[in-house]
Amino acid sequence: MFFQKAREDVAAVRERDPAARSFWEVYLLYPGVRAIRMHRRANWLYRHRCYFLARWISQRAVRKTGIEIHPAATLGKGLVIDHGAGVVIGETAEIGDNVTIYQGVTLGGTGKDTGKRHPTIGNNVVIGSGAKVLGPFKVGNNCRIAAGAVVLDEIPDDCTAVGVPARVVRRKGRKVDALDHVHIPDPISQKFCELEGKIQRLEQQLNEANQQQGENQ
Repeated sequence: MFFQKAREDVAAVRERDPAARSFWEVYLLYPGVRAIRMHRRANWLYRHRCYFLARWISQRAVRKTGIEIHPAATLGKGLVIDHGAGVVIGETAEIGDNVTIYQGVTLGGTGKDTGKRHPTIGNNVVIGSGAKVLGPFKVGNNCRIAAGAVVLDEIPDDCTAVGVPARVVRRKGRKVDALDHVHIPDPISQKFCELEGKIQRLEQQLNEANQQQGENQ
C-alpha cells in the first residue's frame, strides 16, 4: 500500500506539473510530495491517539518543507501541493480527490467557530497562489479559486471565484485549463471597462451637443 500511494502521489504531480521529469526527482525532492507523505504517518498516529508524536512529525514537516498540515486534516487522493511554501491546512479541513494547491494557500478558520472550523474542498478543485479559504463551509467540485482570493462563503460546484472577498464570476461555463489559475475574468476590471465606455459615450454626446449649439449660433 505504501508503494502504491507513493506512485499515485508522483503520478498526480507528473500529470499536472510540466517541470516534473522523473519519478525519483518528484518523490525525493518535491516538498509537496514529502509533506503529504509525512502527513500520512502523522494522521495514523493522531487517529491512534498518539497526539504528541503526530504533532512532532507535522512540525518536523513544516521545518523541512514549509508546508503545515495538521495531523487531523483529511486529504484525498491525487492531491498536488505545487511549490508549497507557506501552505497551511487546518485541523478540521477536508480535501477531496485530485485537488491542486499552489504556494501560500491557507485552509483555515475565522476564530469564531467551534468543532468544524475549517473548509471542505470538493473534488478537482484548483486553489491559486496566496488564496485564503476561511471557515467551515464547502467549496464545490470542479471549482477554481483565483490567486489571492479570500473565500469566506460556500461556493457551488463548477464555479470560478476571484477577489477579496471572493465572488463567483463563472458557473458551469466553458472549461478552464486546470493549470491556468491566472487568466480568469476580474469583475473589478470589467466594471472599470464598463464605466469607461459610459464616459466615452457621454463625452461624445456632449461634443455633439456643443457642435450643434455652435452651428445654431
